[in-house]
Amino acid sequence: MSFPETRLRRFRRTPALRRIVRETRLSLDNLALPLFVCPGEGVARPVGSMPGVHQHSVDRLVETVKEACAEGIRSVLLFGLPETKDAVGSAAWSPDGIVQRAMRALTQEVPGLIKIADVCFCEYTDHGHCGVLHGNEVDNDATLENLARQSVSLAEAGADVIAPSDMMDGRVGAIRKALDAAGHASTPILSYAVKFASGFYGPFREAAESAPQFGDRRGYQMDPANGREALREAEADVEEGADMLMVKPALPYLDVLAALRQRFDLPLAAYHVSGEYSMLKAAAERGWIDYDRVMMESLIAIRRAGADLIFTYAAREAARLLASGWAE
Repeated sequence: MSFPETRLRRFRRTPALRRIVRETRLSLDNLALPLFVCPGEGVARPVGSMPGVHQHSVDRLVETVKEACAEGIRSVLLFGLPETKDAVGSAAWSPDGIVQRAMRALTQEVPGLIKIADVCFCEYTDHGHCGVLHGNEVDNDATLENLARQSVSLAEAGADVIAPSDMMDGRVGAIRKALDAAGHASTPILSYAVKFASGFYGPFREAAESAPQFGDRRGYQMDPANGREALREAEADVEEGADMLMVKPALPYLDVLAALRQRFDLPLAAYHVSGEYSMLKAAAERGWIDYDRVMMESLIAIRRAGADLIFTYAAREAARLLASGWAE
């Protein structure tokens, strides 16, 4: 049928009508909050390029997570800023490492929280790259053993989910084997299966103090031009035992996220990264956009493309808007 019989505006007239035909819904269960934990006590150090984001000492991290949980956030992703760095990032697998201490504190103080541990070395190495160097290149196979050590250490400290973000070939299989051997066969792996070498990570590198001291990470993170290769990366991780897949960044790669949704039945995550968050904040500060509206529109778009879980620095803001009836 054609106009005037067909009028697609009929279900757009009122909030109630729009609500009953809404195809994509965002809920608190879809949100995970990334956090940065640092040494010290009583520390809540603002990150200049990420308004509203802080580096927290363990005690302040616990307070912040309790507040987030009260707002409905039940999943967090932890990144660590260690006291010391070395060539291989050995602080990443120390039983007394900064994230390990945070995991134990959160387990005790915030029962029921889903604690996801980022597994990588860029924050822990003195050169800022994501693994063991051989000359000026990251040695893939030498890094796998250390990733496995870090993963086991974090699982033993209380991590509920292990999330490798390094982009080494074979890391999911190596981590799965190590976790199983250490008695953590029930600990799932959320693989950063498709992580692009993106310019959108700039503010994160300030927050995590993880900028590479030379070169860049294009030798191991994906070329932004490649979509078919992204499916190969994801398929390899599934074959190695990944329980969940992630696309990072989110908004510039919604086509990739949608393609993974069509190809795989695994749960999917997407990372609404620092650059995406900071751009919205900067535009809002200049009065160019309605921050709440554009932020929620961005999260809805990520859900619509297929993400079951969205890592976003705006998680608490989104939670408060959902509680206020934003979707009405």
